[in-house]
Amino acid sequence: MDDDDDDIPQLSSHTLAALQEFYLEQQQREDMKTSQGFNQYSIGSIEEDWQLSQFWYSDETASCLANEAVVAAGKGGRIACVSAPSVYQKLKEQDGKDFSACILEYDKRFSVYGEEFIFYDYNHPLNLPENLLPHSFDIVIADPPYLSEECLQKTAETIKYLTKGKILLCTGAIMEEQAAKHLGVKICQTALKRGTVKMHGYEDEGTCKSSLLKAW
Repeated sequence: MDDDDDDIPQLSSHTLAALQEFYLEQQQREDMKTSQGFNQYSIGSIEEDWQLSQFWYSDETASCLANEAVVAAGKGGRIACVSAPSVYQKLKEQDGKDFSACILEYDKRFSVYGEEFIFYDYNHPLNLPENLLPHSFDIVIADPPYLSEECLQKTAETIKYLTKGKILLCTGAIMEEQAAKHLGVKICQTALKRGTVKMHGYEDEGTCKSSLLKAW
């Protein structure tokens, strides 16, 4: 063997297997998108972008949050999903006639949802369309993309502008004190289930340690 070969990084069989699984899942998602039964509102129809700190909820968690929001909004209620696309998708899957929903999201891939998509950058929390009137939503459900007080505080400005009073906030358990400070919400459930992040052969359980906080 050439001595130079020793300097070439070698992937372990475990890592290679993980990469193969990743590429297979990617191909399966692409095949699903071209199938006749493709549902544009299913979770995963738009893939996670880890660079944008995107980790979608499990179907079970997204359904639970969507149902909670529908009940809280009431008949004919309006629901705003701030940086919570998985919940928006579950709401749309319900095809409900007794409520309406919109999605405020930085990722412009979600513009495929038409007029219900509103571009949102938490760095400019009140840079919103003129037709998005203050206190015009019966409930706001939000999941700030980063676990920092700055991100939470700015997202809180948006939430308080939009909501009539009811708030569902999904964030890391370590943000509980800051969430109470900026929004007056209290923890009501822990360990929300997000889709498991598989990368280089291990499961990142840190993405699952989240809390649900609410105010109403």
